[in-house]
Amino acid sequence: MDFSLDFFSALRRMKARRLAAAPAPVPDHGGFCSAETLPTSIGPAGLALIKTFEGCAKRRQDGRFEAYPDPGTGGDPWTIGWGATGKDIVPGLIWTEEQCDARLARDIVRFSAEVARALSGAATSQAQFDALVSFHYNTGAIARATLTRLHRGGDHAGAAAEFGKWVHAGGKRLNGLVRRRAAEAALYRGK
Repeated sequence: MDFSLDFFSALRRMKARRLAAAPAPVPDHGGFCSAETLPTSIGPAGLALIKTFEGCAKRRQDGRFEAYPDPGTGGDPWTIGWGATGKDIVPGLIWTEEQCDARLARDIVRFSAEVARALSGAATSQAQFDALVSFHYNTGAIARATLTRLHRGGDHAGAAAEFGKWVHAGGKRLNGLVRRRAAEAALYRGK
């Protein structure tokens, strides 16, 4: 009986079991996620960008927040807290800071899902995803924007250039939107 043969056969079986149980190596996509690993939620950089540009505006002396008109139109859509808009946001509405934070959390989940759906599984970095969620949160235009089509086609330079075209509200060029789109484009580019 040759014990060395049994010993090496046992080693080969153990190695095969260990390899079968090991997680598959993660492919390197050059910083981009594959369709299987596409980001589905905003990261800290994207959330910080939204909070920077939305601000939790119109704080009253009592510490609560009051709805305010859109800066571009002077009216609809009315906004409160971290840029929340909708049929439920009307003149005279007052929220606590907790209500503003809770609405932002709910809205971010919805806007992130809409961006993920619009990207149709295109390779996307977390930074690009964050920039696109910020863009969509502010414009609601992810499904119709040329930058989305360019991103899906892999033209990331072209998509980044498109951010700068979305700087008007109520027919007016707003400096706040110019700064926001520049910040989103920089995040999209990974800078």
